Amino acid sequence: MRPHALVLDVGEFECPIAFWTAALGSVEWFPPWGQFAGIKPPVRDGRLAILFQQVPEPKVGKNRMHIDFEAHDMRTEVTRLTQLGARALAERSLGEGSLWTVMADPDGNEFCVVQSPE
Repeated sequence: MRPHALVLDVGEFECPIAFWTAALGSVEWFPPWGQFAGIKPPVRDGRLAILFQQVPEPKVGKNRMHIDFEAHDMRTEVTRLTQLGARALAERSLGEGSLWTVMADPDGNEFCVVQSPE
């Protein structure tokens, strides 16, 4: 068994698809079909496809699972993602170079941007 896709619940498709496509450099996989739409990386390089499942209820509370993205320059990446429509929620550190920013996509789904080790 291997991972196939990350599934995100969304209220509508347009904004989350635009955000994640720009954030990850993905291409549209398939247009909305019923309650689903999806994007995938332009090449099969180990990154997951993202499926968007349209749900009627808004997000409430903290995600029980989220994805971490490693960035060479975390602060620059956080700025870029914020300009695309994400929100920075908190910056965290465990000391000794362990640094990450907790963020939310336009639908409130949480993810982290982790500073890659030098």
